[in-house]
This record gives sequence, structure tokens and C-alpha cells, in this order.
Amino acid sequence: MENNPAALDILQRVFGYPSFRGQQAEIVDHVSGGGDALVLMPTGGGKSLCYQIPALLRPGVGVVVSPLIALMQDQVDALLLAGVRAAFLNSSLDFEAVVDTERRLMRGELDLVYVAPERLLTERFVGLMDQLDERGQLALFAIDEAHCVSQWGHDFRPEYIQLSKLHERYPHIPRIALTATADELTRQEIITRLGLDTAEIFVSSFDRPNIRYTVVERDNPRKQLLAFLADHRGAAGIVYCLSRRKVDETAAWLNQQGVNALPYHAGLDAETRQRHQQRFLREDGIVMVATIAFGMGIDKPDVRFVAHLDLPKSLEAYYQETGRAGRDGEPSEAWMTYGLNDVVIHRQMIEDSNSPEEQKRVERQKLDAMLAYCESAKCRRTVLLNYFGEDATPCANCDVCLDPPEVWDGTVAAQKALSAALRTGQRFGAGHLIDILRGKATEKVKQFGHDSLPTFAVGTEFDDMAWRSIFRQLLATGVLEADAHAYGALKLTEAARPVLKSETTLTLRRHIPRAKLKATKASATGGRAAPAAVSEADAPLFAALRQWRAEKAKELGVPAYVILHDRTLAELATQHPQSTTALLQIPGIGQAKADRYGEALLALLVAV
Repeated sequence: MENNPAALDILQRVFGYPSFRGQQAEIVDHVSGGGDALVLMPTGGGKSLCYQIPALLRPGVGVVVSPLIALMQDQVDALLLAGVRAAFLNSSLDFEAVVDTERRLMRGELDLVYVAPERLLTERFVGLMDQLDERGQLALFAIDEAHCVSQWGHDFRPEYIQLSKLHERYPHIPRIALTATADELTRQEIITRLGLDTAEIFVSSFDRPNIRYTVVERDNPRKQLLAFLADHRGAAGIVYCLSRRKVDETAAWLNQQGVNALPYHAGLDAETRQRHQQRFLREDGIVMVATIAFGMGIDKPDVRFVAHLDLPKSLEAYYQETGRAGRDGEPSEAWMTYGLNDVVIHRQMIEDSNSPEEQKRVERQKLDAMLAYCESAKCRRTVLLNYFGEDATPCANCDVCLDPPEVWDGTVAAQKALSAALRTGQRFGAGHLIDILRGKATEKVKQFGHDSLPTFAVGTEFDDMAWRSIFRQLLATGVLEADAHAYGALKLTEAARPVLKSETTLTLRRHIPRAKLKATKASATGGRAAPAAVSEADAPLFAALRQWRAEKAKELGVPAYVILHDRTLAELATQHPQSTTALLQIPGIGQAKADRYGEALLALLVAV
């Protein structure tokens, strides 16, 4: 649906794209016509255009609420280079810069202003908005990262709850709330808390087909990580860890292994965090080792991989974190290693929190879904998309599809495991139970007299790793649960009864030390010099364009992708435009960029 000529003109002339994607045209039409909207669109799906174009179409200024200082800066830089009058207001500005921006705002010199949520509802800024409203100069409100309003979500921001006041104070101004991740529960909470009951809801597919998903059981995590990174030399990526200490140690170790890695977590001072984030955004090939304090709203399009050394607490968190890879649409990887201990740690964190019981119940369910994803013998993408209420068929681009696991009737093995847990009073973790099942008369086993149990040595047919796999799957299927108050002791649930009584069968994945996917299958390597679209003959031109872009970015003090995306450079290298008119046909080059860079680009295209 591209029946709005004015919107299409802005898309082509300002942003340099020939046509809208997916539901973009419909959303732009709805919001520019004055309607409220809730937009659920995956990372890299083009959410920003859904409010930027309506703000340019409507009289006055579009007010964008964003919790992310780094993202504000990058988006404003990109808009300015595209010829859009944009600015931001957040804590990174000194008083003089704030006053100057406010003056420009009131003089009608801005098309878009990005504002931190805590500043938006201050008396001072509300006063400015009241004046703009009286003059008919408020175009719209865009609430980015709208899932931050959810108290049960993974990125809750208390100040987002107050944003319902926008509708109460300015009921005639259209609002568009946007998020890349929200299950049904979170969607309903966004609608309720922001008063979007009459808003049109636009849900795009959550599928990110360019991302390959892989989950491996933890064996030697550092060695496993290094083997994974070997396929991504020189590529930008993120490695997530649960604790600050693990972040610091992993980053230091990676540097010793010759990987250009930086740590990032809330325990570092603000200046160090800012410096590391800037380096990640502006330099090529940096690996950021981080807690989840890093990444929300990171707009870097060429992140080739996201690796998790610990289990995320929910599939929403996992989806959002892995979604930072491959925003440019190029092949990328989401890789994770996890073990039984992760489940115990997360369960303990839930039980030890001060959250109300209802919230704890929801968090337990989310953790169970995360574990079920890891242990599923079904296509990863299918499990992930089903969780978000979307139908999907096997993707042929995840470890399960590329190297299908064997499944087997694990009922008898499950009965042995459950019996071991029962006979030891449900007071021990997997390690102790495995020692009993395998007939290991360790000091602890003998201390409790467990070497005389009927279950002692009944499971010698499996090694430690195979038994760990069985126990993880029993947790994932809900037959066992980890007791956070008893150091991860495994307890039987109601679902264990029919298994023990042989009233049901359990199909399990067979544990096989999985060989690394063959090179023929592993086409999603991230360390290549150019996107797949660039031929060998055009690769030198692509490299020259990247070098030119890097110099420009340094000169302007902005990330390279703010100048032009890799995909645009790939089109330039492939199409070889020889005139300004031909340049304007390249996706990502609008009129302002053609005016600014056209001469230099055309000269470079002729010279190389």
C-alpha cells in the first residue's frame, strides 16, 4: 500500500529508499492521518521511518521519547546528514546546549526532537509542549522501546509508566508506540499503561531469517567461544555474560587470545562505558563483552554475531539481545552455550527477589520457556516464533535443522533419574545424583550412605555429559524443578507421577558430542570482507568505499554507518553509478547525501 505520494516522495528524496517495506506504508498513512498506533516490528525492520516520515508530513515537531542516549545521538546524526532538522535533549548536554535546542524548538526550526522520558514530563518541558500545542505545532508523540513500560518485562523503566499523561494532556495528538519484542502479556500491558485501547495494532513477522541460531551444551566454555570466534575474525560482535566479574575476566582473556575485546557493565564508571561504547560503534571488528546493561537500542547495523555465555532469563530477552546481530540483513549468528547451573542461578535470582508472587510466577514460566527452547529437538526458529504467537515452518538455518539431533525413548532413563532424586529426599543437585546413577562411590555419596541405594550404579550406560543432558531435558519438560532455596536441589513435580508409573513416555534428544557444522553448512560466517552481493571483481571497490567512509566518519565524529550502510556501499560497488541521477537510484542515498557526497563518490567509482 503506497497510495500516499507525499510519504513516498519523502521516503525517496530524504531517505533514499525506492519503496516502503511490509506494513510501513500503512503505518505512515495511519499516523500521519492522526491515528494512534502500536507497532511491533523486529530489529532492523525499519521502525524509525514509521514515525520520522509522519513527523515530516504533519505540521510542527515530532517528539520522540527514547531511553537511550547513545541511540538518540546516532539517530540525530543520521537525520542531520539526510537533511532533516533534528536534535535531542538528554543528560549528556550542558545547560547552554539545552537552552539553544529549546530555543530552536520554539522557533519552529526542528522537525524531530528526541527526549529522554525523565525530561519529557518535567514542568519545564511540559510548558514548552503546551505552547507548541496552542500554536498547532505538535506533530506527534513517538514512544520508542515501548516494552519498557512493562513491569514484567526485561527492560522496565519506571518513568515510562508516566507516559500515559501525554494522552491525558494532549488527546488530539497522535501517538505511535514501537517495540521489537513483546509477547502477548507485554503487548496488553503496553496498551493498558499507555492508554492505547483504541490504537491500531501493527504486528510484523518476528522472523529474522538472516540470523542463524545455535545452542551448545557447556563443556569448556572459553574453548567453545574461541572456536566460534575463529569463524568471525575481524567482525564486530557482542558476547553476553551474566555477571560483571565474568565480563571483565572474559574480555581480558579474549585480548590475551588476540581478540580485540572491550568490557561493558554497570560497575564501570560512566566515562569508561561511554568510551567503550563509542569504540564499538565507530571502529570495525570490536567484540564487546557485556552484561545486559549494554545493547538496548544499539543501532550498529553490521554486528555479525551475538554470543551468550550464560542463559538469558527469558525468550524475550534472548530475542532482543540476539536481534542486535545482522540489522543490515546480512548473514549473522546467534550462538549460546549453557548448562544446568544456569537454571539454578536464574531460579535463585527469581526466588530471592522482592517481586510479588504473581510476578515471580510469570518469571518462572518465562525461564521454563527459555529452557525448553534450548532443549527442543524442533527447529529453533519455529520454537522462537511460536512463542511470540507466530506460525513458522523449519528454517534450514539453525543448528537443529542443519544437524538434526537424534531422539529416543528416554522413559526408563527418566525413571532412573527421578528415582535417584526421590530416594535421596529431593535434597541434592544433578552432580550428586549422576554420581549415584553412575556408581561413583565418592566421599559425599558414601557420607550419606547413598552407595547402598537401589538406584546406585543403575545408570552406567551413560557418561556424565549424557546424564546432564537428560536432567536438563527433565527440567525443560517440567518433570523436575530446581529448588533455589536448597542450592539447586532437584525436586519432582506433579508431571513426574505418570512418568514413574509408565503411564506416559518421554522422547528425549540423544546426547552426542556434536561435531562442528561443516563449512558447506556454515555459510553464515561473519568475518568476510564484503556482503554476499559483492563479487570478487568488485571487492576492491567495496574496500575503497569503506575506507573513504571511515575517513569521513572520523572527520565528522560519527559512526561509519551513519554516513552510509554497508548495504549501500555494496550497491555502489556493484552498480557503478556514473551520474548524480544514477546515484539517487542507490538505496540509502537521498538528495542531501547525494549533494554532500556525490562528487567524492563518483570520483572514487571512476578511479578504482
